[in-house]
Amino acid sequence: MPSHRCGEPSSVGYPVQPPKFVEPAGLYIHIPFCRKKCPYCDFFSISDLSLQPDFVEALLVEIDLKADPALAFDTVYLGGGTPSVLPIDSLQRILSAVRTSIHLLPDTEVTVEVNPGTVTAGQLAAYRQMGINRLNIGAQSFQEANLMFLGRIHTVRQVTDTISWARRAGFDNLGLDLIYGLPQQSLRLWGKDLQQAAGQCVEHLSCYTLTFEPGTKMEADLRQGRVRPPAESLVADMMTLTVERLADAGYQRYEVSNFARSAALRSRHNQKYWLSVPYVGLGPSAHSWLEPERCWNKKDVAAYIGDLAGGRLPIDGRERLERTELITEAVFLGLRTTDGIDGGRFDDRFGVSLEQLFGEVIGRLGAEGLLTFADGRLALTDRGMLLVDAVAAEFVQRV
Repeated sequence: MPSHRCGEPSSVGYPVQPPKFVEPAGLYIHIPFCRKKCPYCDFFSISDLSLQPDFVEALLVEIDLKADPALAFDTVYLGGGTPSVLPIDSLQRILSAVRTSIHLLPDTEVTVEVNPGTVTAGQLAAYRQMGINRLNIGAQSFQEANLMFLGRIHTVRQVTDTISWARRAGFDNLGLDLIYGLPQQSLRLWGKDLQQAAGQCVEHLSCYTLTFEPGTKMEADLRQGRVRPPAESLVADMMTLTVERLADAGYQRYEVSNFARSAALRSRHNQKYWLSVPYVGLGPSAHSWLEPERCWNKKDVAAYIGDLAGGRLPIDGRERLERTELITEAVFLGLRTTDGIDGGRFDDRFGVSLEQLFGEVIGRLGAEGLLTFADGRLALTDRGMLLVDAVAAEFVQRV
């Protein structure tokens, strides 16, 4: 693990022969621009696109400052915001700087989030030519009424057009995001969305429940009685239906909200978060993790640009996690995945076995059909996944 602190630039250049790495890191780049802010979204973004040129220049400086010869990377993920609102030449400059300054391993997964309505066929062809090999498409729904409620700027036709253009451009690894648990949404209508999504034959699907995050317009509407969330029992039925329908369509669940056609088509980048593998975040609000320290950038585009123009990293804060906090995170994140928690890895990391720490709760919740513990691996059942937060809390109480 690197000896310098999270977010601090290294003072040495790359060695001629990079060191060997057991677990390659992930690189996340936050593009903080949207044409319009969705009412449910609490990710940091702004709609003032005039700041894009200065942001790109600042990002290029941050890439150089955070280049770390002690890390190799096998995933690059551009999220947001809406990365697809960036001009093609700006995206090209960003990726060129990454390849120049950051040690990327062969066959690196390079993902860009795109929103229908912000891309063209020519744009996607240019993405493929510049080495992007995975797209994550923010579809959210295949029903116009849902898209309007969610404040999306695209239509259902633009979703299918984006998928068609991506295939024509040569992309063979596509992901779609969907949202369920909307007010007035029935189980039948969610099933229709699942059917239409699976019919697109994409490699990956992420199905998230709508959450009313503090500070969002949607949460304000909830507080003021303008919207009502569906019953928890209905949302649970929607989750169960999701697992069943997608399994029938050939998708394997590998995390509470994520499904892929095979293990090889899982999001390699997102798995790093769940396994506490090192990752470096660039851009406003982005987080970095080098165990045991996490740091994060300022949530302000102007401040971000100003700091980097002055040669300073735009760090807003940092925290060093103690052993109990690391165990807590390992449990919460590990139980979200269908692979669960690897007992050998856990023991190596913390010097104590799962049985020593959690023997009683493993036995009790196993008898209730909420989890399995076999061959040293602790994982939730489908029923346990419905109660993942409550089950994880049972373990955390014993830390």
